[in-house]
Amino acid sequence: MIKRDLYLNKIKNFIDKPVVKVITGMRRSGKSMILKLISQELLEKGISSQNIIYINFESLMFSELTEFKILYKYIIEKSQTLIGKVYILLDEIQEVEYWEKAINSFMVDLDCDIYITGSNANLLSSELATYIAGRYIEIKVYPLSFKEYIDFAKVQNPKKILTNEEYFEQYLQFGGLPGIHNFNYNKSNVYQYLSDIYSSILLKDVVTRNNIRDVELLERIILYIFDNIGNTFSAKNVSDFLKSQGRKLSRETVYNYLKALENAYILSTVQRYDIKGKALLETMEKFYLTDLGFRHAKLGYRPNDIAGYLENIVYLELLRRKYTVNIGKLNTKEIDFIGTLENQKLYIQVTYLLASSETTEREFSPLKKIEDNYPKYVLSMDNLDEYNIDGIIRKKIIDFLLEEYISE
Repeated sequence: MIKRDLYLNKIKNFIDKPVVKVITGMRRSGKSMILKLISQELLEKGISSQNIIYINFESLMFSELTEFKILYKYIIEKSQTLIGKVYILLDEIQEVEYWEKAINSFMVDLDCDIYITGSNANLLSSELATYIAGRYIEIKVYPLSFKEYIDFAKVQNPKKILTNEEYFEQYLQFGGLPGIHNFNYNKSNVYQYLSDIYSSILLKDVVTRNNIRDVELLERIILYIFDNIGNTFSAKNVSDFLKSQGRKLSRETVYNYLKALENAYILSTVQRYDIKGKALLETMEKFYLTDLGFRHAKLGYRPNDIAGYLENIVYLELLRRKYTVNIGKLNTKEIDFIGTLENQKLYIQVTYLLASSETTEREFSPLKKIEDNYPKYVLSMDNLDEYNIDGIIRKKIIDFLLEEYISE
């Protein structure tokens, strides 16, 4: 098992602390493996394997435990024969109806330490979640970062070490789901795997959970978004697009579909922020994908669309680094990303190549107009050393993705 220290280091700080560790993220993004790594960490700390209760609710072995009272009885009975603290690890907890009641009772009735994973963003927003309000910490797990991708590739194929540029080309095409490394980077096999995962998420976490009947219409919406990565648009744009294809869907229903896709971690909505007016804008958001591989598996990899792919990759990296991300609007100019972390900010423009003086001016000029002293970057694929223009740093995207940063 390859350790994902970005997440494990944070979780380690909360081992044996009286809070539920809630690990959230898209299916197949690595949550189950992180749970197994936590189990391994506990064993290394001297915890008896008998005191570690691990249940994966996607396994038929535990299908009878998806009712909260039965789950509660099962764990209580197992705990009665144990000496010392019980460590409860529950994978894909959303499969258990009223799971919060069981978790709350464990915290009351047992000397225990609890770790759960879930694949829906609404996991902690229901009324029932008040049962554990104030007594949990959430760790959001994303598909592999570029740095993690290289680590996985080197372990999977140690006899064929590539350059960072070659790994990045793979990363652009395949995305970051850990499972792709089992297919020897064969494009056909990887895309078949990704297509199957996408269909599974769509069925389990979108269609079934939201009682969506017109699956074909939902897929049209998804493909429209896949085809417009990095473009600003709204529910009205989607509704108008469907109307042009002879299908009618209200803006409200489109919005509900988009929200369902976001809750399943297929996509992420980014609002625009008026830098001058210091206010979030309600219209014309951008949508980015949690994993680019899904887009390429469904529509094919198109090199001409690389600018949007690069934006998507940088956006996800900012989320991994705990930034709250918005699109910047400054009069008629746009800044690709404003990242906010506590009281700090950074501004980023992403472009493929600074191929001409006009392109350079277009990317640098909006940042020059921002009247504060927070860091400003133009990230591109140009194979040039880092340089500085009027305090704005031009950096290679690969270098930005591989740079060291404090993850806590």
